[in-house]
Amino acid sequence: MRSTSAEPGVRTRRRLITASLVSSIGDGIYVPLTMLFVHSLTGLSLTSIGAGLTVAGLCALLFMPVAGILIDRFSGRQVLIGVLALRAAGFAAYPFADSYPAFLAIALVVAVGMWASSPSQHALIGEIAQGPERDRLLAWDRSLRNAGMGFGSMAAAGMLAWNGSAGFTGAAVVLATVFAIAAVLVSRIPAVQGGARAPEGPRGGYRQVLADRPYLLITTANFLIAFGYTTQAIALPIFLTRDVGIPDALAGAVFALNTALVAALGVPVARLTLRGRRTRTAASGAVIFALSFAAFAALPQLTSGAGAIVAVLAVAVLYTAGELIHSAPSQSLSIQAAPDHLRGRYLSIYQLSWSVCRTIAPMLLGFLLDAGQWHVWTVLALIVLTGAAILLRAEQVLPAHVVSSTRKATATTPVGSPAR
Repeated sequence: MRSTSAEPGVRTRRRLITASLVSSIGDGIYVPLTMLFVHSLTGLSLTSIGAGLTVAGLCALLFMPVAGILIDRFSGRQVLIGVLALRAAGFAAYPFADSYPAFLAIALVVAVGMWASSPSQHALIGEIAQGPERDRLLAWDRSLRNAGMGFGSMAAAGMLAWNGSAGFTGAAVVLATVFAIAAVLVSRIPAVQGGARAPEGPRGGYRQVLADRPYLLITTANFLIAFGYTTQAIALPIFLTRDVGIPDALAGAVFALNTALVAALGVPVARLTLRGRRTRTAASGAVIFALSFAAFAALPQLTSGAGAIVAVLAVAVLYTAGELIHSAPSQSLSIQAAPDHLRGRYLSIYQLSWSVCRTIAPMLLGFLLDAGQWHVWTVLALIVLTGAAILLRAEQVLPAHVVSSTRKATATTPVGSPAR
C-alpha cells in the first residue's frame, strides 16, 4: 500500500513539471515571432522595435540582483508566481500599446519576467528537492521545456497563417492565458516547511557571492560555454544557407532535430551524466561542442548537393550530444553549490552568465560571420574549450558533494520524491 505521505510529493513534482511545460509553450510561441508580433500589434518600425527590445533587455539585466534578493526573502516559489503573472499581464497589455513609451514599458515588464523566470524556477527546484532527486527534476524541467518550445513554435507557425493582425492578437491572448495558467499551477505547489531564509550575517548578501571563488569559476565557465548554445539560433542558419548552400527551409530542420532529441533524450542522458563528476561531465560536453564546431567549419569544403544535407544533420546530432552532456551537470552544479539561505542571489548571478552572453552574442557572432567561413567556428571552439578548462579547475576547489552526488547521501526523502 502506498504511503499517503508520498502523495503530496508526487503532486508537487507533477505540478512543477506541468507548469514548466505550459510556460515553455509560451516561450515557443513568443521567441520566434517577437519582432513580427510587436510590429503587428503596435505598428512601430522594426528599427524602433529592435532598439526598444534591446533597451528593455539591458534594463531587465539590471533587475536580476533584485530578483535574487526577492527569492531569498520570499522563496523561489513566490517569485516564480510573481514573474509568471507579470508576463501574463505584459502580453495581455501588448494589444493596447498605442505609443512608443507604452511599448517600452510593456517590453520591460515582459523582459523582467523572462529573465527572472529561470533563477526563480531553479530556486524552487532547490527548495523542494535535494541531491539526486533535484538532479532528476532539473532534467525533467529541461526536457519538457524543449518539448514545449517545439510545440509552441509549431503553434506560432499556425498563427502566422491567420489574416491581418488577428493572428498576433490571438497570440497575445494565448500568451497571457498560458502564463496565467502556469502561475496558478505553481501557486498550487505547497510551500516548503522550514523554507524561510536565514538572516544575513555581516558578510551575507552579494558580498558572499562575489567572494565565493569556486562559484564564480563555474559561472565564468558557463558564460563561455553558453556561446555554444547561442550558435544554433544566431550563427548556424546563416552559415548553412550562405556557406554550405542548403535551402532555407532545411536549415530549420537542424533546429527541429535538436529540439526533438533534447526533449526525447534529456532525461535518460541526464541519468547517465549525473553518475560521474559533474564538473568533468560538463567539461566533456563543452569538448563535444568544440568538435562539432570543427565539423561545421569543414562542411563547405567536404560536401555539396544532397550529401551536404546528410552531413549537416550528422554534425547537428554531434552538436546536440554536446548540449545533452553539458546541460544537466552544469545546471546541477549551479544549484548544488549555492547555500540555501542565499540561493536566490547565487542563481541570479549564475543567470547573468546566460543573459549577458545572449545579449552580446549577436554582435560578436555577426562580426565573425562577416570575417569568413571558418572564423566563427574557430573562435567558438576556443571559447568553449576555455570554459571546459575552467570547470576542471573549479573541481579542485568545490566541495565534494557539489562535484558528485555520490559523495554525500541525503539524510531525508526530498519533498518532491515519492517514498521508496
